[in-house]
Amino acid sequence: MYTEIIGTLEGQDKRFAIVVSRFNDFITGRLLEGALDCFTRHGGNEKNITVVRVPGAFEIPPVAARLAKSGAYNAVICLGAVIRGATPHFDYVAAQAAKGIAQAAFACDVPVIFGILTTENIEQAVERAGTKSGNKGWDAMISALEMADLSKKI
Repeated sequence: MYTEIIGTLEGQDKRFAIVVSRFNDFITGRLLEGALDCFTRHGGNEKNITVVRVPGAFEIPPVAARLAKSGAYNAVICLGAVIRGATPHFDYVAAQAAKGIAQAAFACDVPVIFGILTTENIEQAVERAGTKSGNKGWDAMISALEMADLSKKI
């Protein structure tokens, strides 16, 4: 027989930081709304959420790392939207945001959740911010709730 450790989805007594980019705010604002809605529906109190706004997705990783290292939060959620354009800018920003968030997650004892949309076009971003494909901000909060509880149990 084996031992299994599973994280629950309870927001009570949990404190989270959400780092959200202002760039593409018409998308990231909806991601933030989804994350906050998820948190309160799972028993969390919005007073236990700190939202930090940064210019764009590229600026998210260093802020997320500082918040995670502060010891004040059970998890840090990173929300942004990088939408492909006509130049290679998308590739650089998306790659560095993903790499930086992964580095923050590995360097800290606090879960750092990747909630950055990387889409080919605006339509795909809109779909993932609350229409056809659900709200990826909600999904990021679900991951944060589970990982925060799992981290506590390990």
